[in-house]
Amino acid sequence: MPRRPPFVVDRSGLEALLHALQSRGYRTLGPTLRDGAIVYDEIRSTADLPAGWTDEQDGGHYRLKEREDGALFGYAVGPQSWKRFLHVPLQTLWRARRAGQGFEILDEPAPESPAQAFVGVRACELAAIAAQDRVFLGGEHKDPHYRARREAAFIVAVNCGTAGGTCFCTSMKTGPQAVEGFDLALTEVLSETDHVFLVEVGSERGAEVAAELEGREPTDAEARAAEDAVRAAEASMGRVLETEGLKDVLYRNYEAPHWDEVAERCLACANCTMVCPTCFCATVEDVTDLAGLEASRVRRWDSCFTLDFSYVHGGSVRTSRGARYRQWITHKLATWHDQFGSSGCVGCGRCITWCPVGIDLTAEARAVREADARKREARGDGKL
Repeated sequence: MPRRPPFVVDRSGLEALLHALQSRGYRTLGPTLRDGAIVYDEIRSTADLPAGWTDEQDGGHYRLKEREDGALFGYAVGPQSWKRFLHVPLQTLWRARRAGQGFEILDEPAPESPAQAFVGVRACELAAIAAQDRVFLGGEHKDPHYRARREAAFIVAVNCGTAGGTCFCTSMKTGPQAVEGFDLALTEVLSETDHVFLVEVGSERGAEVAAELEGREPTDAEARAAEDAVRAAEASMGRVLETEGLKDVLYRNYEAPHWDEVAERCLACANCTMVCPTCFCATVEDVTDLAGLEASRVRRWDSCFTLDFSYVHGGSVRTSRGARYRQWITHKLATWHDQFGSSGCVGCGRCITWCPVGIDLTAEARAVREADARKREARGDGKL
């Protein structure tokens, strides 16, 4: 099927997009205001979107602020990621019922494949979904629950026109413009007289939905405005992370004293891993009902910051907060490359914003790099 070239719709066209998805049985999920934050939840119309709101973010700081315009997607990212709809926080793996002196395994829960449409997926979040695809679908053993949800998901990306104070997606080459991994992509364009959305088709499934939308060819001014919005976001990143050679730096500094310095501030609360769109750690638990007649095995999100996560017979492998922070940042920025062929960080900045004490991944990586450089310089020959 030939794909439709980029076209422009107004807010009524965006409304028509939501209705087109809903008529196909998709549950439409997108950004909405709740509890003082922009979170992802079910949206029925454009009236549910955070019109005229943006977010102010810094280390340990998140506040909503009103904009001077009616932008629907004029924010960066909130505390939630799309991970919660694909790699769900709690998953039943199997159930068993008492039978005589033992138990019989009941039918394993069939993988749910809810038709979900994600509206407002940022470029960094597309990269995060692709990273989780490599984790859950890239190996010999594929997660059937993740696969069912992933295959049923329709993705409407939104190119960024606003960078957050903790964003650094340009450093990770994951944004701010969506390049692949979407069915449709929007760029919001506002002027004194217009409020339109440039729509790009990214898949055959997206083309089928786009065929139902009434749009027009963008004017030269609208096309330039869409490009300018993305460039403005790229130029206003709140953080920078130098990635060149970082994996080797972290490998060389596994015993660096800096990890103990971080531990003096770290609360091991696991906020960073809970808001991270790529962290996938989970634990498995067996639970029984009060009568002792049925048992079930469930998988729930866990974190490398919890003491029990690395527990083996005899004790925990990583007993200190420094060791647990080192594990997290080294896995995210170094060993992830060896496991999955890419960084585990997409530069969304959530871990910085939602850390209660404002620990900054980019600053900690820079501190280790600078200490490494001083150590190499002291040796005089550039070798360790």
